[in-house]
Amino acid sequence: MKSLIFAILIIGFETISAQQPYYLQQCPRDENVVNECLKSSGNRLVKYLREGVPELDIYEVEPVIIDEIGIMLGSGPDGYRAVFRNIEAYGVSNLTVTNVRSDIDSLQFQLTLEIPKIKVRAKYQSSGILILVRASGSGDYWGEYDGVKAKVYFKANGQPNENGLTYLSLENIKMDFSVKDIRMGVENIANENVVIKAALNLFINTNAQDLLKEMKPALKSKLSLVIGNFMERLFKKIPLEHWLY
Repeated sequence: MKSLIFAILIIGFETISAQQPYYLQQCPRDENVVNECLKSSGNRLVKYLREGVPELDIYEVEPVIIDEIGIMLGSGPDGYRAVFRNIEAYGVSNLTVTNVRSDIDSLQFQLTLEIPKIKVRAKYQSSGILILVRASGSGDYWGEYDGVKAKVYFKANGQPNENGLTYLSLENIKMDFSVKDIRMGVENIANENVVIKAALNLFINTNAQDLLKEMKPALKSKLSLVIGNFMERLFKKIPLEHWLY
């Protein structure tokens, strides 16, 4: 009888283990260990996402695409305005989760992330006066962002399905970020003028952090949307019971 019970327990354990996806580490709800475990689980998931996870219908995660970002420097008809479109970012998938804070009961989480380098390419169009030079034109923008650190806060809701598994939906998400070093510039300017190109690149690199500050509200909004949509894709595929037990 004892042997039968033991065999049933072993079979049950093997069944549960088989259901746990290879790309995710299941974590206990114990508040003393859950944050460190979720950090490890997050980094495990990131590792597999870089290579693609067919079970999640994710085959590639780069480039990260943002449709449009705009900045405005100065006011009036001669104020400098620039719009960046078809933004493609590479290197985001090299992120590392460095810290997790959680409230499991309310499903609130804060993730701290680090990314060594992000390379960006985009089309830009500008108008107005920059450094006493009329800088109206269009062309290609490039940027290299080193030492990116980000914090992502989100709150989720859980809804059990007919099989007794709980699937999450995103209720709220916010994020902030900083960049240690920035290099960027413009090229292939329409009707290229050497003076305008030199002035633009000098101004951009001399004032990189200030330009990032101007772009930050729009970037935070767009990135929150991109991250939120990606998380919703994961939540639809992965029940809470595969994250936590």
